[in-house]
Amino acid sequence: MLKKRLHCLLMLNILLLLSLAGYGQGQDEGPGYQMMLIKNPGMAGIDGKSTVRLSYVNFFPGNNYNFHSVYFSYDSYYQGLHGGTSVYITDNYLGGIINDLRGGVSYAYSLKAGRDLFINAGLSASVVHRGFNFSGAVLPDQIDPLGGISLPSSESLTSGGKTVIDIGAGFLFATGRFTGGLAVSHLAEPDLSFSGSSEAKLRRQLLIHVSGDFTPWSNHDLKLDPLVYAEYQKGYTNGGAGVSFGYRFFSVCTSFLGDTYKNLNIQSGFSFSAGRFYIYYNYRFNVISGNRFMPLSLLHQTGLAFSLNAVEKRNEGRTINFPNL
Repeated sequence: MLKKRLHCLLMLNILLLLSLAGYGQGQDEGPGYQMMLIKNPGMAGIDGKSTVRLSYVNFFPGNNYNFHSVYFSYDSYYQGLHGGTSVYITDNYLGGIINDLRGGVSYAYSLKAGRDLFINAGLSASVVHRGFNFSGAVLPDQIDPLGGISLPSSESLTSGGKTVIDIGAGFLFATGRFTGGLAVSHLAEPDLSFSGSSEAKLRRQLLIHVSGDFTPWSNHDLKLDPLVYAEYQKGYTNGGAGVSFGYRFFSVCTSFLGDTYKNLNIQSGFSFSAGRFYIYYNYRFNVISGNRFMPLSLLHQTGLAFSLNAVEKRNEGRTINFPNL
């Protein structure tokens, strides 16, 4: 009985850390083409190139929470498949106790639905493994009255893992200078816990995003790219709006983000592009917090992308440019 109580207490602390990391049932990376490529399978191959993307996120830097995420993806357009495909791997390392490793593939069928209307319909399937590491955990019976730690504990916790299949679907619409997307993640609502409780399932997550690609000045080297997005999952909503200003190979961007927990955040960054290579950096900080636990520095994000080759798309296809947010 004591072992069960200690296990519940430890898992409660883990859930508190997870809530700090994402406020939903996962970490909130916010807007960005690399993240949306994984969340919306309809975006696979939309830029007409074979592209490798790498990204690293450090959540709450300077607070020793030890939350890190790494993202890798490769996507391309294939004329014989009438659409694009992608493969991706993500690794979320949460406080040294939980590690979520995901690997998946997606396919997006491209359709020219009108003179200036293009639609991509995509599906994704992934394998998610949640691993636990309790080797560094300190249980109550290890703490002596003087505040020291006595090892080993009379109790033990199993560091087993859980593996599930996850499925997602998404659409992408492009007309004129506007592009919009709609995606649903966790369609099967997989359960990554061992409890079997319905509360532990990954609830379906709805994503809506709209972006633009403008050259409002006579100098076509200057670009103005706005982006709006919103996500909803299990009573939790977050969203934001931002804009990217670009001149040739350099861009700066700013976005304002908010959620149902009354948090207001600002994310700013910059990017450089040189030929087939593209690198970027973003920093997010909290302006207004709905609770006293939210630190000022929320995340650092950096990444790079490089194109392996250009693909000649079919006549009715279209290459879509996204904001460098």
